[in-house]
Amino acid sequence: MSTPAPPVTRHGVFMRVWGLGVLLTGDSGVGKSELALELLARGHPLVADDATEFVRQGPHVIGHCPEVISGFLEARSLGILNIRKIFGPRSVIQSAALGLMIALDPPPDPERPWWSDGMERIMGRRETVRLCGVDLPRLSIPIRVGHNLAVLVETACRDQQIRNGGYRADRDFAARQLRAIRQTQSDLPPETP
Repeated sequence: MSTPAPPVTRHGVFMRVWGLGVLLTGDSGVGKSELALELLARGHPLVADDATEFVRQGPHVIGHCPEVISGFLEARSLGILNIRKIFGPRSVIQSAALGLMIALDPPPDPERPWWSDGMERIMGRRETVRLCGVDLPRLSIPIRVGHNLAVLVETACRDQQIRNGGYRADRDFAARQLRAIRQTQSDLPPETP
């Protein structure tokens, strides 16, 4: 009988958004806790703040909070908050399956704005990372003034669920563009020599 692998601890805020476990990562002070508070206010439960322990269970990576910090969240300027007391008992859950990692990146370099890459505008800033022997999707969101990060995270989680079902909007969009180009080309009169 094999010994289970020890948990892997990752820094960040782990929540369940629309039923999908999402780990919010980024440098200290980037806004993870503020984003978590906004998501909590929108009804999404917290699993862990600061340190989440992940273990592999079959094909899934399950994250849970160490007992000593369960239900607490540190927010700059506010200090340590008891999430259960502020948002109610349903605002904290014991564990969730990790389905998406979202990295909150510092503001982009003004010399090279993040929107300058055409493919990035179509596909987003996505990559695959390995945790506990499982490949998981990771999305990077650069912090910008005016971004509604809670809406972006909620939408990213919905989109990931759709992707898990096999649909990708970027591929659909590209296929539609290709069909439109081919249709336009077939509507042109033949070239005469």
